[in-house]
Amino acid sequence: MPSILIIDDEPGIRVTLASILEDEKYKVFTSEDALAGIELLKREVIDMVFLDVLLPKMGGIKALETIRKEWPVTEIVMISGHANIEMAVSAVKLGAFDFLEKPLSLDKVLTVCRNALAIKKLREENKTLKKTYNFSSEDIIGTSALVKNIRETVIQAAASDARILITGENGSGKEVIARAIHSCSARADSPFIDVNCAAIPETLIESELFGHEKGAFTDAVSTRKGRFELAHGGTLFLDEIGDMSLSAQAKVLRVIQEQKIERVGGEKTIETDVRIIAATNQDLEKACKEGRFRQDLFFRLNVIPIHSPPLRDRKEDIPHLLCHFLKLSGKDITLESDAIDILSAHNWPGNVRELKNLAERIAVMHKGDVINGEDIGKLLNIKGKNPVNTEQKSAEIALPSDILEQNYNEAKDGFEKYYLEFQLLKNNGIISRTAEAIGIYPSNLHAKIRKYNITTAKNREQ
Repeated sequence: MPSILIIDDEPGIRVTLASILEDEKYKVFTSEDALAGIELLKREVIDMVFLDVLLPKMGGIKALETIRKEWPVTEIVMISGHANIEMAVSAVKLGAFDFLEKPLSLDKVLTVCRNALAIKKLREENKTLKKTYNFSSEDIIGTSALVKNIRETVIQAAASDARILITGENGSGKEVIARAIHSCSARADSPFIDVNCAAIPETLIESELFGHEKGAFTDAVSTRKGRFELAHGGTLFLDEIGDMSLSAQAKVLRVIQEQKIERVGGEKTIETDVRIIAATNQDLEKACKEGRFRQDLFFRLNVIPIHSPPLRDRKEDIPHLLCHFLKLSGKDITLESDAIDILSAHNWPGNVRELKNLAERIAVMHKGDVINGEDIGKLLNIKGKNPVNTEQKSAEIALPSDILEQNYNEAKDGFEKYYLEFQLLKNNGIISRTAEAIGIYPSNLHAKIRKYNITTAKNREQ
């Protein structure tokens, strides 16, 4: 429901105009002067303002300049009983959508109102489309099927205000997904406020989320807005929500249900318009069964679930991500094939965050514009050319126990499979390195791996 603010010092104009607009199912607020109207704009999300030119305390033209500066997406229609062409032109130049003369015509008021709100909606849609067009290259990097699926989900989710729960391991990019959703949404010009629930002591979490009044507790020396207020009109990202106390969970649930908050130590109810995106590395369904997380809050948050996969599950994205991070560091480096093999063989326990750290290490420590497998091995602290302990893992590979009882062709195939498995293990599953070591072409090695259905060391780590 669009919301409209009427600022006019004449009670009759306020009542009549409000009655007309409410009949059209608009949410209407009124104010008798510009200063009070501006204070209301700070508390409410207003789509459109009817603003009188002649007002006490602050004139309408001055108020127009202030509102246009502080709330640029709000449409403003000036109204006056003493209008002239120069005043109307001046108002439009300052950003007014239109200028209406008193006495107001019912038909003209409704026509201007519909047009202004339609233009506002069109601008928001165009802004979302522009952000969506550049979305994949700017926000979530990768070409894997998993990443493509996330992109599609993000674009669909951004079009609504539905709550979202992002799950995934630490460092897998949950916040990147949350910011991408915000940047593609109609709320993109409003704040994105993030809260790390795990980093805030339990005694302070309510103050952080809802704010506090002066004197509410010992250290409350002044009134402070909470994250919900700061995110008004935008997105609140509750990271690591699984670490939030049950008491705070109950209050967050109440805010979701009522869309209102009260500051700690305060009695005033403050309306809030916030899109909530939550994230966690925990299994919240298990936490609900164990009594550590409220089931009703879980269902409220889990409207659109998105899983952020670990890097080991989308290794084809590693070269793209690494090159992206290197460019951010001012480096344009070419990765040789054996470097990509080493990167793919690594298990990445720290996920994308670990890869980003590697990119920073390369930017500082590596000279030249080409990097090979040996360089990557050193930077990943893999000692020697062969990072796999073959003595420890050789027990995973064994010759068929009945090889001496088989015919020649069966015995030959059995030994060849054993030999290739051992060599791949020795070379950490890296095809190019293994092929070079045993003296065959990589394409031939690939064919034999398929023939014998060999699981390489690289695949075993996954």
